[in-house]
Amino acid sequence: MTTASLSPTRDSRLGPLILACLAATWLVWGSTYLVIKFALISFPPFFQMGSRFLAAGALLMAWTRWRGQPWPTRREWLHALVVGTLMLGGGMGGTAVAEETVGSGLIVAFIAVVPMMITLANLAFGLKPGRMEAAGIGVGLIGVLMLTQGAGFQASTHGLVAITVACVTWSIGSVLSQFRLPLAPGATGFASEMLCGGAVLLGLSWMSGEAPQWPPQPVALAAWAYLVVFGSLIAFNAYMVLLARAPSGLASSYTFVNPVIAMLLGVAVGGEHVSGFEWSAVGVVLLGVVLLVSGRR
Repeated sequence: MTTASLSPTRDSRLGPLILACLAATWLVWGSTYLVIKFALISFPPFFQMGSRFLAAGALLMAWTRWRGQPWPTRREWLHALVVGTLMLGGGMGGTAVAEETVGSGLIVAFIAVVPMMITLANLAFGLKPGRMEAAGIGVGLIGVLMLTQGAGFQASTHGLVAITVACVTWSIGSVLSQFRLPLAPGATGFASEMLCGGAVLLGLSWMSGEAPQWPPQPVALAAWAYLVVFGSLIAFNAYMVLLARAPSGLASSYTFVNPVIAMLLGVAVGGEHVSGFEWSAVGVVLLGVVLLVSGRR
C-alpha cells in the first residue's frame, strides 16, 4: 500500500481496503509489543529498535527513490533527526527497555495515555481541548495512576521510569513534527525519521555496551523480521491510508483496541499475568481514550 495515490476524500463506508487497514493497525500493531519481548531474547532493546528502524527506513527510502521522489532537504533531515531522536530514540527505545522487566500488555496499556499527553502538549500552541476531551484526559490519567499501583509496575521502578520517558518523548516529538519541525512530504519524511532515529538508537546501544547474541535464536530473528516488515512498513502504510480515507475517529481506534489485543496475547501466548485490579485500571484508561477520541472535532 502506498500513500502517493490517496484521495483526501474520507469515506465512512467500510470497504475491503478500509477493513484490511483496520486489521493491520489493530492486529499487527497490537501484536508488536509481545513480538518485541520475543526479539529481546537475542537483541538488546536499543540495538533491536535501532537495527529495525534502519532496515525499515532504508527499504522505504529506496522505494521512494525508485518512484522518483526527491531526497529530503538539509533542513528536513535536521527535523527528522530531532523528531526521530524523540519519537524513536526515546519513545520506542524506552518501550523496549521497559519490556525487559514489565509485561507487554501492561506496557501498551500505559502507552494508551499518549493521545492525552499530545492533547495537553498542544496547549503550548493554543489548541485547547473541548469538554469531552478534557473529561477523557482526566479519566485516562486516573486509570494510569491506578495502573502504576498494580503489581506489574510496582515490581519494576526501572520499567515504570522507562515507559514514562517513552510516552513523554513520543508525545513531544509528535507535537513538534506537526507545528515546528515538519518532515519531508509523504513516505520520504517517515523514511528519513526512521533512518535518523535508528542511527540514534544504535548510538545508544553502543554507549550502553549492549551485546547482541550471535547467532541469534530463530524465534528472536523471526520476531525482528516481523517488526521490520509488518510493524514498521505494512501497518504504518495502512495507518496512512486510514488517515486519508477514513473518519478520524476510526483511524484513531487503534489507541483503544491495541491495549486489549496486546494484553490478551500477552496472557495467552506470552504467559504474562494480569491481575483483576490491573484489568480494571486498563478499563479506566480505555474509557478515557474513547472520551478523548469522541470529543475531537
